[in-house]
Amino acid sequence: MKLKFNKLILISLLVFNLIPYFKVKADKEDFDLYNEEIQSSSLIDTSSEEIKREFKVLIEDLFTKRNTAIVSADSELLKEFYDLKIKVSLWAYESEAKKTQYLINWSEKQSVKFKDLKSIVRIRKVAEKEPGLYGIICDVATDFNYYYVDSPETINHFRLGTNHYLNLRKQDDRYIITKEWYTDPFADSLDLNNIKSDEIKSYILSQTAPEYTPSEKIQKAIEYAHKYCGVSEDEEFTFKYNPGYKDHNPDGGDCANFASQILFEGGGFKKNGTWNYAGKEGTKAWLNAQGFKNYMVSSGRASYIAKGSYQNIYKAAFNLIPGDFVAYEKKGRITHVSTVTGFDSKGYPLVTCHNTNRLLVPYDLGWSNDNIKFHLIHVHY
Repeated sequence: MKLKFNKLILISLLVFNLIPYFKVKADKEDFDLYNEEIQSSSLIDTSSEEIKREFKVLIEDLFTKRNTAIVSADSELLKEFYDLKIKVSLWAYESEAKKTQYLINWSEKQSVKFKDLKSIVRIRKVAEKEPGLYGIICDVATDFNYYYVDSPETINHFRLGTNHYLNLRKQDDRYIITKEWYTDPFADSLDLNNIKSDEIKSYILSQTAPEYTPSEKIQKAIEYAHKYCGVSEDEEFTFKYNPGYKDHNPDGGDCANFASQILFEGGGFKKNGTWNYAGKEGTKAWLNAQGFKNYMVSSGRASYIAKGSYQNIYKAAFNLIPGDFVAYEKKGRITHVSTVTGFDSKGYPLVTCHNTNRLLVPYDLGWSNDNIKFHLIHVHY
């Protein structure tokens, strides 16, 4: 299904053949209606600063409850935000509950516990669609803190970015969610239910973070990635990409574009006829995930460490170092690439990327179910 969405709405909401798509399992009629609503000139823009502040408080409360539900594994906390008698509102609630269960499954596999989560919300637009019904477009950056079960004193941290469109209806003294769509960083692994994790847990817990000092080029690549990932911890850049490059999310995804930027702007790799970007347009090797991976390996600028399902490569992944990248294969094609920019306290590789914006996220989070193959690639700086 192809739909044309306003580029100012949900960055990478419909990323063709790339991670994550929609959060609720609505049908084509729902999506067509949503598309019409988004682009309709009849929407009354009520995005005054006062209105934005009011809804910012409301949305922040929503995400505080969602984050508490993840930490406590209690999706009942979410029900106050939904009308479970409305089909799409029920679907949105069920998807949140399913995501919560995925995170429980992943943390069990990883032998970690989430300590606390905190979300930063930026309201981009509030539109009154009819009396008492509001459409809200917002960006959210969520900080995840976790620790390994054998070392609770050591806290690890990562940040995820999501772009949301919500319909909120005033109901008595509260607002309820009647519809919600957003880029879901866990969409490809929500069926991670039966992974045999005892051996995996034992192996991860036996690891320690390596003593590693990056070269000057790799350090610059790391710094560039962390600054322009879209969820930077520098407040000035939290919701920003490098304005010198086009955001290619609406064109099909920006992950390879960002990985290429990291190598060129940070790592000092030189452009050529095959791998090139100019005038805010790039070659296939620069912009396309499959093309990027193929070029890097075939050109000798990178080489394989391992390839296969998570259960086949998780040990080899500890050979990744900052500056390397992970390519994710789904249904025979590379659909996403992420750059390694750090380690956690067990030496587990952490990646930074675009699409669903990520900063120092465990490389398999959202990708570790059986239908995904990992390509672990070492880059020759």
